Parts: sequence; C-alpha cells; structure tokens
Amino acid sequence: MKVLILEDEEAIRGFVRINLGRNGIEVIEAETGEEALEKLEQEAVDIAILDVMLPTISGFEVCERIRKLYPDMGIIMLTAKTQDTDKVTGLQLGADDYVVKPFSPTELVARVQALQRRLNSSHPAKNELESGPFSISLDERKLYKNREEIDVTPTEFAIMKLFMENANKSVSRDEILDTVWGKHYIGDLKIVDVNIRRIRQKIEADPSRPKYIETVWGYGYLWKGHPN
Repeated sequence: MKVLILEDEEAIRGFVRINLGRNGIEVIEAETGEEALEKLEQEAVDIAILDVMLPTISGFEVCERIRKLYPDMGIIMLTAKTQDTDKVTGLQLGADDYVVKPFSPTELVARVQALQRRLNSSHPAKNELESGPFSISLDERKLYKNREEIDVTPTEFAIMKLFMENANKSVSRDEILDTVWGKHYIGDLKIVDVNIRRIRQKIEADPSRPKYIETVWGYGYLWKGHPN
C-alpha cells in the first residue's frame, strides 16, 4: 500500500510516516496542496491523508480535486477541529473518513487499513448486480443508471452494493457502518447519513423527495429498486 500524507507540520508528517512505515505502508510526504497534487501525477497512490488547515490550497480543495481526478483513491481528512461542519464538508467533497487531531498512531493505522480493505474488497462470484434502472459492475466497480455511469466514491459504491444486495429490505445504520466501515470503526455514526445524502444527490431526480433510498426513521434505510 502507498499513502500520501499532506501536512504542513513536519513533526506530524514524520510521526505519520514512522507509524505507517512500521506497518509496511509506504509513505509519500507533501507540505502544500500544490506539492501533493504534483506528486499524485507522478506516483500511484492508494490513500491520501489530507490536513484541512493549509497555508494556500486547503485540504478541502485538494480533496475535491483528487476525487475528480482519481475517483478510486481513498481519502482520509485530518482536522484539528471537532465541529461537525468540518467533518461533513470533507465527506460531502468525497472523503471516505476523517481523523480528529490529536490522534493516536493506532487509530490512524486502523483507519488506513480499514479503508484499504474496503477499496480492495473481494468480488463475489456474480460480476453484476441489477435493481430497477440501476446496475453495478463488480469487476469495474462502477455504478450505472439507465446504462449511464454515475461517478461514486469507493465508500458510496460499497453502500450501493449493500443496498442492491438487500433490495426492499430495511438496513440499519449499524449494519451499514459495520459492513462499509468495519466493525471496529470508532467514528461518528453520522458518517452514514452524510454519505446517503451524497448518494441521493447523485441518483435521485429530487433528492429532497427520494424514490430509491427511503429513510426508515429511527432505524436506517430501505432500498427500493422499483419504487411505486
């Protein structure tokens, strides 16, 4: 696995490099957003760890650019703030996860490894899933609606796969969290709702009145491939 760490504080970059390196993970360092984007053009990276507060291009802007240029790359945001708005902003721009500073090396390594497992999840024997106008290519890891590709992040793809495997069945938030983020995920449960909101914006004609992803209040969500 190869990971890019974008952080303007040299001590934190070194801390991350040492602890990821101890777990067999190759680390590329960048001090600015410009440097990170330049290195991504030269290196094949699996996961980018992005600090939010940077002197020029913010981590949010780098996240948005990465998601457009490298849709299959995993993204973890680093933030010194605990406000929900920072977490939500990163997720809405395409991040897969976030870690709040100060963080323990064990937590960061666990988050990186969990995201890598999601990115490299094994494909089942059947190579396609279909539900109403939607289809998923498990080999290509792509989502289609009426045969038109919809750009989704690896996390959004994993959620859609879970939904389409459980069409017309209520799926709890906890089940989504355990399946997509892993049973040992220690972040905020709201990460599920943020990603569902983002998926609705991509697949629903009117996200405020969703036809396909129905909210089951107090429980989770129901995927309706053939809405009435």
